[in-house]
Amino acid sequence: MTLDTAYMITALVTMFVVIDPIGIAPLFLALTTGMTPTQRRRIAIRAVCVAGFVLALFAFFGEALLGFVGISMPAFRIAGGILLFLTALDMLFERRTKRREDRTEEEDHSDDPSVFPLAIPLIAGPGAIASIILLIGEKPGGEGLVMVLSITALVLVGMALILLASSYVDRLIGKTGIDVITRVLGMLLAALSVQFVLDGLAAFGFGPGPG
Repeated sequence: MTLDTAYMITALVTMFVVIDPIGIAPLFLALTTGMTPTQRRRIAIRAVCVAGFVLALFAFFGEALLGFVGISMPAFRIAGGILLFLTALDMLFERRTKRREDRTEEEDHSDDPSVFPLAIPLIAGPGAIASIILLIGEKPGGEGLVMVLSITALVLVGMALILLASSYVDRLIGKTGIDVITRVLGMLLAALSVQFVLDGLAAFGFGPGPG
């Protein structure tokens, strides 16, 4: 396996896990209760487009912003890895789903939920923002930027398709299926987050270099 292929697989798994299209689908249904299929389609597309715009901004300017406030990429890699590890723990013990459900209950369902809370923070949340900056930092330059943006766009297209078909997905796999998938993805994210921390420590001279 070439380095580029391994990098793309890592990026795809990371972005898919932190954006979590399957986990957001039931929440999308809860936020759009009583709406027509046309309204649901419009909200799903708008939410994905807004989230994509936010993530693209951080892809282009995230590292520059870190430099402006004096945060090194290795330090952000360690902090981001810890954040992703906490996200993984939440996924493994269902705290993430419960917190998201609490957010949906606090919202007025008569309002358009596409920007908040769907696009931000459910889709383009802290984990997704940290991941996109970390992944681009792993492969600086135009090639890494294009790869990460392409993979993020692919995940967001998948998110849009799942949201558009969310009522069918919910009936197909049910709550048990969603719980199983969430825990498996949580384990993968935990391993990836530890690797980010190890890479950040290696940049400071602790342990071996990034693998």
